[in-house]
Amino acid sequence: MDFARQLAEESGALIRRYFRTGYAVEQKADASPVTIADRGAEELMRGRIQASYPNHGILGEEYGVHQPDADYRWVLDPIDGTKNFISHSYLFGTLIALLKDGRPILGVIHQPIVRDFLIGNGAGAWLNGQPVRVSPCHRVEDAVLLTSDHWNPFEYQNGPAFEALTKRVLRYRTWGDCHGYQLVATGGAHIMTDPVMNEWDYMALIPVIEGAGGRITNWQGDDPLMGSGIVATCGTIHDEVIRLLNP
Repeated sequence: MDFARQLAEESGALIRRYFRTGYAVEQKADASPVTIADRGAEELMRGRIQASYPNHGILGEEYGVHQPDADYRWVLDPIDGTKNFISHSYLFGTLIALLKDGRPILGVIHQPIVRDFLIGNGAGAWLNGQPVRVSPCHRVEDAVLLTSDHWNPFEYQNGPAFEALTKRVLRYRTWGDCHGYQLVATGGAHIMTDPVMNEWDYMALIPVIEGAGGRITNWQGDDPLMGSGIVATCGTIHDEVIRLLNP
């Protein structure tokens, strides 16, 4: 855990140097934006990992795969929420996961501007050193639902079913990316959904949500490693949420 914290703190310091300053924004092949802060933070973390754990593999959003067959692999998203970052919003974060034999055993959500450090290992989760738990909720009608982009479910999953869910819950907000999953893990929300995600988007979330007592699956309620989006909840209403999203 100490090494993961070091990665988060050092990459966070680099990201803070660029926040709300002038920098170029490039468009990647998939039309998503990238900045010098994204690339610099990932380069820094990769360098630290390769120096300390040369036999470990790495998968990062910006620089791809290194030693993909290693028993231990780090999965990195230097800035999860780059669109927020370039819009001068502090609601973005760095995601760091450590995998053993393909499954995440440690996950970090670090928000470098507010300096929140959330870490989970599947058996527990801690925000800035204090244990956190999901907030109990026993009815969908009492739940706070979050997502990153309201329109993505219409493109990648069952949009009308998602729309119906937004009208059934107590409150619905687009507080997305890793910030939304942090809110579920720390009790501020009960449901967080993303209809399409890459490995670097979700690997770190699994130990955090499970460590906080929640549940996390793909959109259809199966193992999140199967892909096809992510649904994270406080746990008690998870099965009903999955049923409503897949009528």
